[in-house]
Amino acid sequence: MNISGKRVVLTGAAGGMGRILTTELAKRGAKLALIDANGEALEAIANRIEGAHAVTGDLASVQGCKKAADQCSELLGGIDLLINLAGLNSFAAFEDERAEKIELMMHVNLLAPMWLTRAFLPAMLDQGSGRIVNVGSIFGSIGFAYFSTYSASKFGLRGFSEALRRELADSGVGVTYIAPRAVKTPMNSDAVMRMGEATGMNMDEPVEVVEKIIAAIENDRKDVYLGFPESLFVRINGLLPRIVDGSLAAKDRIARKFAKGEK
Repeated sequence: MNISGKRVVLTGAAGGMGRILTTELAKRGAKLALIDANGEALEAIANRIEGAHAVTGDLASVQGCKKAADQCSELLGGIDLLINLAGLNSFAAFEDERAEKIELMMHVNLLAPMWLTRAFLPAMLDQGSGRIVNVGSIFGSIGFAYFSTYSASKFGLRGFSEALRRELADSGVGVTYIAPRAVKTPMNSDAVMRMGEATGMNMDEPVEVVEKIIAAIENDRKDVYLGFPESLFVRINGLLPRIVDGSLAAKDRIARKFAKGEK
């Protein structure tokens, strides 16, 4: 897809990667509608980009998603590209995970991309073109201990992307699923960063991930898994998951201390 002149809706625009991705899309001539729950930060970002629209939106509910989608459609006069980037993380032993946090993460990470896609898809089908980009995670192919809820939400997003891509095969509307490994953004708590250092977890700079997201869009990629050896482990886990169990066991024991706040 040539991004120049395209009407683009980006969720999570005020986040660590969202800010960078907004700038890169604007450089390529995109017409932007930016969605985020942090209205003040969102306005500051939109004000720096000529023609960008800020849409403060609650993506935790179907009503909030519909309202944001309606606003974006009106502001842009339609849509060519939806990028579902917004997401929440949680690093905790599952026995300590609050029920409310589980529900919120499933809504924002999985249901919001589905609700927004449902809102924008009819217009894309009518025009016979468009692309939906779902930013998932390596954690959506390999279930990581102490990220159970996050992994579950990203597994769901990957499945949704795959099924929808096959459903839309003859429509002119494409679906891209992008799975980064861990990224150095404020979404990761101090405990995650300390655990990552203790276990040797690979983490990428957000600017590097944004470059690959842009490349995936411009090249109409179907799915992209970022980082080595994580992208290799995705394939191994799909075929021989019990081997991955063993390879992660020692790191999982270390991770538990950080997830439980132990000294």
